[in-house]
Amino acid sequence: EPFQKLVNQGLILGEDGQKMSKSRGNVVNPDDVVKEYGADSLRLYEMFMGPLEQVKPWQMKGVEGVSRFLARVWRVAFEEQQDGSSAVSPKVQDVPCSNKELLRVVHETIKKVGEDVEKLSFNTAISQMMICTNAFTQAEVVPLKEFIQFLTLLNPFAPHLAEEIAERLGVSGMLSETTWPTYDEAALVRSEIELVVQVNGKLRDRLMISKDADEETVKATALASPKVKEHTDGKTIRKIIFIPGKIFNIVAN
Repeated sequence: EPFQKLVNQGLILGEDGQKMSKSRGNVVNPDDVVKEYGADSLRLYEMFMGPLEQVKPWQMKGVEGVSRFLARVWRVAFEEQQDGSSAVSPKVQDVPCSNKELLRVVHETIKKVGEDVEKLSFNTAISQMMICTNAFTQAEVVPLKEFIQFLTLLNPFAPHLAEEIAERLGVSGMLSETTWPTYDEAALVRSEIELVVQVNGKLRDRLMISKDADEETVKATALASPKVKEHTDGKTIRKIIFIPGKIFNIVAN
């Protein structure tokens, strides 16, 4: 009392898979981890190791991996100058998000992180944030509004980094005191789908096409693909097998 639910977290083992103890010499001092990788990396790795209730071994390589992820988040916002200082990346712009695929990923992340936090599924929430970071990295323009929303999601997991980036980007106040982002159902709808293109039953290409594209449109797009043309040029197309939203198979000889 007064709690209505009890969650027992799993034990963190040493790197040798055994319970940590001084006699075994497999104890990990968190102060050493913080000194080398920072408190955010330690915090994030503990949540990323696996489901909260499972027993799991400690791995320093995992800490390094999480630290690299946080470095990627930093590089989305900043570029290193010749004198070693950091300046805001020209990709970060205070403009409406015109990239529908990026917008979808951001809102998927808002939805999943919110739901996973409620379920204490921190590891899968972090995985989704890694996907979102990759989307920002690949985008030609990083819209400021959506990136700040992402930082707000990251803040409970890596508060030092998130708050530092937000402050440098001109956000007033603390992220921890802002309203949690809400997702837009309309933004979650995929306008394009990935279609597998085969020639004689063998995978030759994957195309992104409109989910409402008819067979003739898909056929023209598939036959124009250089990877498909390699296996159809000089051959007669005998049959087309089209399963909307899944597969487009060309039978040629």
